[in-house]
Amino acid sequence: MQVFARVAQLGTLSAAARALGMSQTMATKHIAAIEERLGVKLLHRTTRRLTLTEAGRRYLEAAERIVTEVQDAEASAAADRVDPRGMLRVSAPVSFGAREIAPLLPEFTGSYPAVTVELGLNDRFVGLIEEGWDLAIRIGQLAESTMIARKLASCDMALCAAPSYLAKSGTPRTVDDLAAHNCLTYTLLRALGPDHWPFGTDGKVIVPIKGNLRANNGDALVAAALAGQGLVYQPTFFVNAELRAGRLVSLQLDHPTIQLAGIFAVYPANRHPPAKVRAFIDFLVARFAPVPPWER
Repeated sequence: MQVFARVAQLGTLSAAARALGMSQTMATKHIAAIEERLGVKLLHRTTRRLTLTEAGRRYLEAAERIVTEVQDAEASAAADRVDPRGMLRVSAPVSFGAREIAPLLPEFTGSYPAVTVELGLNDRFVGLIEEGWDLAIRIGQLAESTMIARKLASCDMALCAAPSYLAKSGTPRTVDDLAAHNCLTYTLLRALGPDHWPFGTDGKVIVPIKGNLRANNGDALVAAALAGQGLVYQPTFFVNAELRAGRLVSLQLDHPTIQLAGIFAVYPANRHPPAKVRAFIDFLVARFAPVPPWER
């Protein structure tokens, strides 16, 4: 259709071929293919110039409209790779998303006004493709998959308790001492479950623990620890502000706390991810580097 429209505009196959960067033979084949498929002649051929037949005039009107629509569609699709725009659906763990992602969104949407963010907070493992998310924030060891992951920040763990609890129950000095303490546990740990805590630089010192509170949300556990109910073992983004304020005390045992694999942005494998995805991940990397906000 592009060749036909250009021939109609310029009047000769040679001129149309030059304008489109192809040989005259190839341009002739394009016109012949259209005519053969339609079963009509579109052009009157003379030695000096090509003119449209009646069928050619009708076809040209439709062809020019269609070619314009195709060009507009291609430009729109390409712009999605170049200019961040449209709905960006981001899934994140409840506490981390509320604490660390949500406060950054005004700055991001201010920089990219054509992007609308939908932030979904959920501690369960969401399927990005199945549930229609553009990207997810995931913490800890990533399962093997075809997804692309970009590390945003490291993620240290901290063992801590309120001064009131330590005054009442004593301060543990070794991992074995944890057996005598009320340990507030997180139920969504996929590897070990809520009845064991890992310690050591390689995470291989597995310590059985028990306590009178389990929860599927870290903020709930921290709230209980602040009230003096027991020990809490959570990522530092949960507790660093409380540690600085003295409302919680960091505990150092004979084995160090573990460092999780990290905090990652994960998105479906795509050679050309949409610009809105790339822009958001680059934005988070810049805000979390070189030290994430909760560690500053």
